[in-house]
Amino acid sequence: MKLPDSPRIPAWMQTIQGMARPLEYLEAAAKEYGDVFTMRSLGFPPTVVLSNPQAIQEIFTPDPHQFDSAEGSKILQPIVGNNSLILLDGDRHQRQRKLLMPPFHGERMKAYGKLICEIAEQVMKSWTIGKIQPVYPAMQEISLRVILRAVFGIDEGARFQQLRQLLVSMLDAFNSPLTSTVIFFPILQQDLGDWSFWGRFLRQRQQIDELLYSEIRERREQPDSNRTDILSLMMSASDENGQLMTDVELRDELMTLLFAGHETTASSLAWAFYWIHHLPEVREKLLKELESIGSDPDPTEIARLPYLTAICSESLRIYPIVLFSFARIVKSPIEIMGYKFDPGTVLTACVYLTHHREDIYPDSKSFKPERFLERQFSPYEFIAFGGGSRRCIGWALALLEMKLVLATVLSRYEMALTDNREVLPVRRGITLTPARGVPMMMVEER
Repeated sequence: MKLPDSPRIPAWMQTIQGMARPLEYLEAAAKEYGDVFTMRSLGFPPTVVLSNPQAIQEIFTPDPHQFDSAEGSKILQPIVGNNSLILLDGDRHQRQRKLLMPPFHGERMKAYGKLICEIAEQVMKSWTIGKIQPVYPAMQEISLRVILRAVFGIDEGARFQQLRQLLVSMLDAFNSPLTSTVIFFPILQQDLGDWSFWGRFLRQRQQIDELLYSEIRERREQPDSNRTDILSLMMSASDENGQLMTDVELRDELMTLLFAGHETTASSLAWAFYWIHHLPEVREKLLKELESIGSDPDPTEIARLPYLTAICSESLRIYPIVLFSFARIVKSPIEIMGYKFDPGTVLTACVYLTHHREDIYPDSKSFKPERFLERQFSPYEFIAFGGGSRRCIGWALALLEMKLVLATVLSRYEMALTDNREVLPVRRGITLTPARGVPMMMVEER
């Protein structure tokens, strides 16, 4: 089987470009080869990159036996564990997804709304008027507190503080293109003691595990039916056979929620703050919309605001937090876009290239929230949260958090960028975050 064309540079050079300058690498490949090309990286099988919505629909909505979706996500195993929803396929994936879905929908979301607003207020109160500081760390703090409160139901005490410090330290360790490479190349994952990068990671992970298992054990020994945090709901959920999730399954899903919901939401919020303040007309239009609902609106009312929603969607479109959907590995022969793919072929949808198709998003490099008010995009054109059965389970909570944090901060404080130069994305682990964390200043309270 002949794979689609690949950039005419060696795999080692593609690897370096993909790690250090991923957007330029992808754009150059798409310009030369179009909607389908093959990406070659050291340590990975050739990967076919797709950015055509029709092709994406074919890999997002297949017969469940057409693709192996878990194998392509193995690089996350050291962080999330073997029982993570991300690394499950088939019946096990369906079972786990059913058990995890209820806390992320319906009435639960209303309870999270008030919580998010309170945490955003608490964190921003620590800012000093007139002092310049990056907004990204504040968004990290908000997203971490939301997760610890909503998922674990804890916001105080020694265990909370230890967990908070360890999680921040572990995630910060992957905050540069250089340290990010360790995730992608298992050969670099060598435990050479406390002084080595991987050795420190493993010891931090062990400490986090001890704290998580202690929390789970205490909940088992002292069940409280009044608790409504996600961990409690997960612990009480049973499948059709009456089976509860094991401690190891709970641990792995907790790490998945922490990993998937912390950095991603913080980055999305930092980008949104940048665009809102980089473009005065966007900020003015948003402030008018926020003023239209009064001084103390209900979180559900905020979540329904159309322009605020459009700003969040456009932020996720222009610089999606992850560049690719989870890879799919072909299990039985399939034809897509005129190419015949044999079993073992790795396929992935490129979120970034899809979001920058000029035929779908004209003037795609410009930030234009109005495009989301003028038309509705299909789930194969706007894929910020992936798609199909692998769509991010917490997407609704992530969007709610974005909207409520932006509304809470902008309604209470006058914020300003301290440097109006264009902010560019940098790699942080598997995510893209704004360089320098978007330096801002709190001008005054409203």
